[in-house]
This record gives sequence, C-alpha cells and structure tokens, in this order.
Amino acid sequence: MAARKTSRPAKTAPPKCPDCQGDGETTETVRVGARKGRETGDRQAALCLTCFGTGTAPS
Repeated sequence: MAARKTSRPAKTAPPKCPDCQGDGETTETVRVGARKGRETGDRQAALCLTCFGTGTAPS
C-alpha cells in the first residue's frame, strides 16, 4: 500500500489589534494640574490595554 498524503491548512498570521494596529503601544496626551487636568502639547507612549502589548487581536 502507498502512503497517504494529507494536506494541512497554511498557517496565517494572527490578526492585528484594532486599537494599536499591531504596534502594542498607543499614545496618550500628557495632562498637568490637580483638578482640571490641563492638556499640554506633549504625548507619551503607553501600553495598549486591548492586547497588553502583544499586537495581536484578542480572541
């Protein structure tokens, strides 16, 4: 008897996170002040809370 070949589906890349577009980081506006939290023109990098920095979409 001949050996039977089985086909396997090709591995696809996991989908990217919709919030950070696969980077794992987002940018946040820097706020200054105790009560009103005045916005400054500066931005800082923050960890994406949707994917926790992995860059892949949560399943």
